[in-house]
Amino acid sequence: MCLLVFAWKTHPDYPLVFAGNRDELHSRSSAAAGFWHDAPQVLGGRDLQAGGTWLGVTSSGHFAVVTNYREAPTPQKAPRSRGALAADFLRSDTPADTYINEVVKRAGDYGAFSLILGEPTALWYFSNRGEPEPRKVPPGIHGLSNHQLDTPWPKVTRSVARLDLLLERPALTAEALFMLLADRTPVADAELPDTGIGVERERQLSPVFVTHQIYGTRCSSVIFLEADDGLRFAERRFDPVGQSLETRHFHITGRTS
Repeated sequence: MCLLVFAWKTHPDYPLVFAGNRDELHSRSSAAAGFWHDAPQVLGGRDLQAGGTWLGVTSSGHFAVVTNYREAPTPQKAPRSRGALAADFLRSDTPADTYINEVVKRAGDYGAFSLILGEPTALWYFSNRGEPEPRKVPPGIHGLSNHQLDTPWPKVTRSVARLDLLLERPALTAEALFMLLADRTPVADAELPDTGIGVERERQLSPVFVTHQIYGTRCSSVIFLEADDGLRFAERRFDPVGQSLETRHFHITGRTS
């Protein structure tokens, strides 16, 4: 996932409002969002190559999302898949603060990443690039792409501002968040970040929704954590030319403890 925005403890009905795009090679096999047969409490998509996930929730309201951290030149393959960071947390009963502090101890086993995870009461963030310790995510509207939390890349700041406006509406819908995630407008060259991959590649990756035959937005995901112990999850998947394939909706009522 290469662009996500979320509102944490800012909405009276939804402690967490989340919208995110997963960008990945179209050739990398993955399963659409659903409950996992080997961990029935976990709801999310699944990477069929390494078995992990980029984003998932549980029936108890636990939440995890991991993004790659863009750096050049491309580093050597790490011994562990980043998707395991999210998947292992969702499978476990380990408190979020305990788990993320354990991640710090083995952070060098993974490629560059940013990780957000938590429960209905707290969210935590950690990156193995420039973040010596995990930090608790404060209430507010936050954004993350392939860098650190709230790094002001243009597509991050644009999406945070749009989410802020959506939160002012009397009714907040999944479709409104999907529209936020569908923005394919490239950023002007003068505003592009410089992550060492060259201007042409920066330009290709600059939209909120990335369209490319080889690497692009594979799915968009929306999550509402409801104040009355419910949880709504929606996923829209896309083909290599950016055409919608299907949209899946899930609703968990009465979260388990």
